Amino acid sequence: MPTPDKKVIDRIQGLREQINYHNYRYYVLDNPEISDAEYDRLFDELSGLEKKHPDLITPDSPTQRVGATPLEEFKTVRHSLPMLSLNKATSEAEFLDFHRKVLELSKPGEKKIRYTVEPKFDGLAVELVFNSGIFALGSTRGDGVVGEDVTLNVRTIKSIPLRLMGKPNPDLIEVRGEVIMNKEDFERLNKNREKMGQPLFANPRNAAAGSVRQLDPKVTSTRPLNLFAHGTGRVEGKRLANHWDSILYLKELGLKISQYVELCESVEQVKAYYEKILGLRNDLPYEIDGIVIKVNEFSLQEKMGEISRSPRWAVAWKFPAQQEHTRVKDIIVSVGRTGALTPVAMLEPVRVGGAEVSRASLHNEDEIEKKDVRIGDTVVIQRAGDVIPEVVKVVDSKRTGKERKFTMPDRCPVCGSKAERPLGEALHRCTGIACPAQIKENLAHFVSKEAMDMDGLGYKFLEQMVDKKIIQDQADLYFLKREDLMKMERMGDKLAENLLNAINESRSPSLTNLIYALGIRNVGYHLAGVLAKHFKSIDNLAQQTTEDLTQIHEIGPIVAESIYNFFHNPKNLRVLEKLRKGGVKFPAEKVETRVISLSGKTFVLTGGLDSFTRDEARKVIEDMGGRVSSSVSKKTDYVVVGKDPGSKYDSALKLGIQTLDEKDFKEMIGK
Repeated sequence: MPTPDKKVIDRIQGLREQINYHNYRYYVLDNPEISDAEYDRLFDELSGLEKKHPDLITPDSPTQRVGATPLEEFKTVRHSLPMLSLNKATSEAEFLDFHRKVLELSKPGEKKIRYTVEPKFDGLAVELVFNSGIFALGSTRGDGVVGEDVTLNVRTIKSIPLRLMGKPNPDLIEVRGEVIMNKEDFERLNKNREKMGQPLFANPRNAAAGSVRQLDPKVTSTRPLNLFAHGTGRVEGKRLANHWDSILYLKELGLKISQYVELCESVEQVKAYYEKILGLRNDLPYEIDGIVIKVNEFSLQEKMGEISRSPRWAVAWKFPAQQEHTRVKDIIVSVGRTGALTPVAMLEPVRVGGAEVSRASLHNEDEIEKKDVRIGDTVVIQRAGDVIPEVVKVVDSKRTGKERKFTMPDRCPVCGSKAERPLGEALHRCTGIACPAQIKENLAHFVSKEAMDMDGLGYKFLEQMVDKKIIQDQADLYFLKREDLMKMERMGDKLAENLLNAINESRSPSLTNLIYALGIRNVGYHLAGVLAKHFKSIDNLAQQTTEDLTQIHEIGPIVAESIYNFFHNPKNLRVLEKLRKGGVKFPAEKVETRVISLSGKTFVLTGGLDSFTRDEARKVIEDMGGRVSSSVSKKTDYVVVGKDPGSKYDSALKLGIQTLDEKDFKEMIGK
């Protein structure tokens, strides 16, 4: 292919810059300078030139937002810094209590704290990674530690730049934000889905989350999504002193931020801001459910740290839930994956806070008795947090005498097994280990990517296996033969062979994956890793008392009880033994003895290392008792300096912090 003329190269580059600029004016500033027709002419010209010269196409070209083939599943992404959830305040008194705690943890005698405040968007939390200004990775929040890789999908959101504006760009920046769908766009989307006979989305948040998690990026590209940036994770190559500066910097880079973000110099200003945004709530084009208040100074944020998995330096001051009246047509019982029986009120449909509500959880038997909810009652419902519908109270004056009391069934409505209410619990639970309502969900969890990772074994196949009584529990998967699989619909020789191979390959899981796969109540992937790290084997974990378990950081009494109960249930122990007979290897991680302990030492990593990835270096430090921080401060003990270090290296030199090259670091950890 002949080398393109310099004029062509310059024209392509010029068109990209023009289109990126007009995208910014339209999707970020909501203030376009040219007509749609003019924009289309520029875009069509660029597309035509790139078709003639495909070697000149770059990943950040405006024409490359869509075009990837559908995915089979989402890969997982580990966040370099956890995406923490926020503690909540539901009243002025609770906000003032938060402020009091901030003062206690700040400088002695400090009375003035600056807060950055902004609306709390009701959407899907995501992280965007830009390397040298180029969009490289997009992921969901997930459990805060591990999320899903949705890069191809968020590329289609036009308010997200594929190349950052402003020069020079940072070496690396992780942008935290919220993907939302405007109210009008949501209504329009649901009307179109209704016309096409498709199920409707419950609310804009569900629509946004569902759109981002489409396996086909082309579907996502048709959805009217938007992104508001509200913070950063790691930043390399740019020093930011406080949250307000980071918000302004995100705006400078061409990202969309809330027009209502403000810097408050006092508690009184925060309270006034809350009242202002509460008054604007129903007039905003998107849904919000409160305001977010963050300590502005990063130095104070770092000093305050976090508790559990929430920062001490931020709080979400929630708005009062919006309420409506409707009638309870019926009360049914749903059965969840853990066997919990949950009463659900079936309602006459009513719109609450912009979403149609036709059912609401009644939580448990005690809640029904406390509120005296009866079939036929007129009730007040609200969307708690503007998301989860719940019954607030009964309107007694509307009673006619025809209402009927509800009684929790003593049998599971799905499998007919006895339903029991364990001592000390509010929920009734199905006792049937093979209950279809549980086993299908349990199996889907068991074979998932982060569990036993049986590639290709989807929910529909599992559903057939249960319905055709081919399997009754997780362990039965390891006794399947080809003739068993051939009993299922749409099963061929090659597919059966692939599934058997996937099952066979899953027989050697990591300890973390195995613990997670067991589906222990309240134990997610992150906690499974914590348990694996501390107890090293399933057998050791199974012998722990609740007191032993609560000694571990992040394991509270409720989680401890769930773990203890799981390993003291004879039915579960039989399944574990059956898994062993099926050839599943129960790994026992070696307990490494270290000559040196890094206990109490704080490390900062900057630049690339040859022998470790950033996550591997972090894990080594944490395994040896140390802590890894994202920024350099006087409390930092060591800065590990790799290739092409960022501004953290300069900060270390200025503060006189000891630096370690890769050789020094390896010697310190005994490698």
